Amino acid sequence: MYYDGHYVVKLGYEYNFPDPLLSSNAGLLAYGGDLSPNRVLMAYRKGIFPWYSKDDPILWWSPNPRVILELDDFKIRKSLKKRIKNGGFIVKFDTAFSQVIKNCSSIKRFDQDESWILPEMIELYTLLYKQGYAHSIETYKDDELVGGLYGVSIGKVFFGESMFSKVSDASKIAFAFLVDKLKEMDFHFIDAQVKTDHLLSLGAKEISREHFLNILNTAIDEEPKNNWK
Repeated sequence: MYYDGHYVVKLGYEYNFPDPLLSSNAGLLAYGGDLSPNRVLMAYRKGIFPWYSKDDPILWWSPNPRVILELDDFKIRKSLKKRIKNGGFIVKFDTAFSQVIKNCSSIKRFDQDESWILPEMIELYTLLYKQGYAHSIETYKDDELVGGLYGVSIGKVFFGESMFSKVSDASKIAFAFLVDKLKEMDFHFIDAQVKTDHLLSLGAKEISREHFLNILNTAIDEEPKNNWK
């Protein structure tokens, strides 16, 4: 099929993808295939990710430009630093992955009619969590999970997927702890995929798809300094 004037490849049973540089700037590269962990991990390694709605086939994207956050560019407000220090929040890693992804799926967002985090997506990322690739960062207050985020870690790249907040700044606090953790592990950057005002306010920036693929190829096979525990 064609989308935005470019041919979109239909995937079969083989675990391969077309060159991301062949897709349009919108980034739709392929459709079909499945959400097996091996296929999805291969996609991430090539700068491709699945993203689709309930009634769509599985859609695979590699947009141009791409949004990343280089860790030293993270912007943290003085007010957020005070909230972290005095707000009574506790941040943990990988203690409530299932709760985090389900909250990300169910939280209503002003710019979305429905969540793209469908049941099969929850199943996929839960499998990746069990395999040690997906991770969650959780913000607690008074022993209640009030915010967090999850994503996929390969090499020295963290691929951010989604976040949620039930109280003000809870997801930003989780994000701040994530940045500190990734710095400890000597990661290169966070892949934020597509632009939002929220991400830009945190220090993310747009780069060309070609540049993204170049820096991804450098970072994806490197071993982090430390582990997630």
